[in-house]
Amino acid sequence: MGLLASVRKEWFIIGIVLVILSAKLQPSVGVRGGPLKPEITVAYVAVALIFFNSGLSLKTEELTSALLHVRLHLFVQSFTLIFFPLAVWLLLRVLALTTINQWLLRGLQTVSCMPPPVSSAVILTKAVGGNEAAAIFNSAFGSFLGIVVTPVLLLLFLGSSSSVPFSSIFSQLFMTVVVPLILGQVCRRFLREFLERRKLPFGTVSSAVLLMIIYTTFCDTFSNPNIELDPSSLLMVVLIIFFIQVSFMVLTFAFTSRSGSGFSPADTVAIVFCSTHKSLTLGIPMLKIVFEGYEHLSLISVPLLIYHPAQILLGSVLVPTIRSWMTTQQKAVKLSAVQPV
Repeated sequence: MGLLASVRKEWFIIGIVLVILSAKLQPSVGVRGGPLKPEITVAYVAVALIFFNSGLSLKTEELTSALLHVRLHLFVQSFTLIFFPLAVWLLLRVLALTTINQWLLRGLQTVSCMPPPVSSAVILTKAVGGNEAAAIFNSAFGSFLGIVVTPVLLLLFLGSSSSVPFSSIFSQLFMTVVVPLILGQVCRRFLREFLERRKLPFGTVSSAVLLMIIYTTFCDTFSNPNIELDPSSLLMVVLIIFFIQVSFMVLTFAFTSRSGSGFSPADTVAIVFCSTHKSLTLGIPMLKIVFEGYEHLSLISVPLLIYHPAQILLGSVLVPTIRSWMTTQQKAVKLSAVQPV
């Protein structure tokens, strides 16, 4: 019984391992143009479903109150799109002296330029019970900001003469993020009583959709014959990615959880996940657009492919710890509010 309970609890991490293994065994199923048609099912349907799901499950009043939390949004966006790329750029100045594959290192720089993800940060914030509305707002807002900022950062740090078709990326994001979110909110108005009566598994649906996104991404990676990697470089990049994630999570946590920061424990949770996570769903199409026809594109995109499952894996492992910290903090806040001064 204990084993079954832990499998049920950790099904998402187990799912990640299983989808990566099945992608390795039979990559042709989930590649672009393959039977699953990820260029349509994932790029449009899966991302849209995650946001429709969020729109349906999120109380409208929470979303509107999140809009007003300007300090939180400023912190997340400036950390993600200014501090993160600069810090990684400085780190890469040191790493350039090592024997690590230079294209993988460039890939790490592209990871740093990416906007926050449209799904994983929201799912993890929700799993902990943090400020989900703030996480959704920052994911959506960061994605739109990223459409303009990310290509500029990529050109600034890596240099590429390609012209970036902003309009096509913008229209795709509008259709897959904004429209489903609004539709979800509209449906919620009509179905509010039903949704509050029947506790639907919104988080599980989003997680299942995310597994499909991961599966098709790895199918693409494993089916690429041009990826020639020495295992030591790959291992070093995996370790560097975990180092970056852990240190940035600790940094954002320390900064926003100190007394006088003006952020609630639920805000801190949203900030930690939104500031340190990077979007694969937006990132891979963006890299393909900015570095069109670039022979090292597959190597450059490897760190982003590692970063994405790593952030979910690390986040999922930390969920119970962060949840218990948050509930302890909230109880302490309630107690201090009750006690007379």
